[in-house]
Amino acid sequence: MLLKRRFPSDELWYMRYLNTRMELTEKEKQHWANLEKGYEGEVKFDLLTEKLTEVRVVIHDLLLEVNNSYFQIDTLIISERMIHLIEIKNFQGDWHLESDKLFAVTTGREYKNPVYQLKRSAALFRQLLQILKQTIPVEASVIFINPEFTLYQAPMDQPIILPTQINRFLKDLNHPPSKLNEGHRKLAQQLLSLHQTKNPYTILPDYHFDQLKKGMYCMDCHSLLTPVHKNLVCKKCGGHEKIDQGILRNIKEFKHLFPERKLTTQGIHEWCNANINKRTFSRVLKKNFTARGSTSNTYYE
Repeated sequence: MLLKRRFPSDELWYMRYLNTRMELTEKEKQHWANLEKGYEGEVKFDLLTEKLTEVRVVIHDLLLEVNNSYFQIDTLIISERMIHLIEIKNFQGDWHLESDKLFAVTTGREYKNPVYQLKRSAALFRQLLQILKQTIPVEASVIFINPEFTLYQAPMDQPIILPTQINRFLKDLNHPPSKLNEGHRKLAQQLLSLHQTKNPYTILPDYHFDQLKKGMYCMDCHSLLTPVHKNLVCKKCGGHEKIDQGILRNIKEFKHLFPERKLTTQGIHEWCNANINKRTFSRVLKKNFTARGSTSNTYYE
């Protein structure tokens, strides 16, 4: 029973939008690449959890807070006798652990050991369960989802699931018969109600409206689109979409990047900077949003 699906995080959407409209630094590009790779790995694991046959509650991508400490859970699975917290990593290549420190073999660079992050999340989650007066046991695991990941000197006493162990882990997870009662469902709803929508640890580049490139860009190759009749066409990759859909997509992007700005016909016309009559933008706004303000100073919500 899936209660919360996974979607790209706000931070990932920001980086996707900004990569199209400004020149990111190498550090920012690497951060964006890490977000994309992490999301890709999480989606892969989501597909595997869909194959669970026993009754479970599955919640993806929870951001919780206990005593002003925030922690994220990639996947939480509630079964009859156990709650599983799962941290998913999409690392690739050869790695090794040395004195609990994680290193990439090819570069020798040290990375944060995800087991530490997992143990912190598990400890905070157990505190939360105490607050909610729940006594169900918690088991936490780090799953390395990428089949091209190898970890040398992996300790056997750590909660690490390697790529070759994932199928067995899921079989073991699926093996005990599980029946959920009203208490399990109540707990799941409580956790969903405590989900935080704003991540205080989000890292974004500095950006301003005037510095960003204006235009309507292709979803696939990020080249500028050209209006042709009622469509927007990408002359580079051949991608196309209806003009109205393209305007709505760009409105979503504008609102995401500039939530404090009022949504106006003039503002969206300037943002899209396409050879499209301003009346078209006005029509799309009127059709899909509620007009506010006076005639001379209309904005949309």
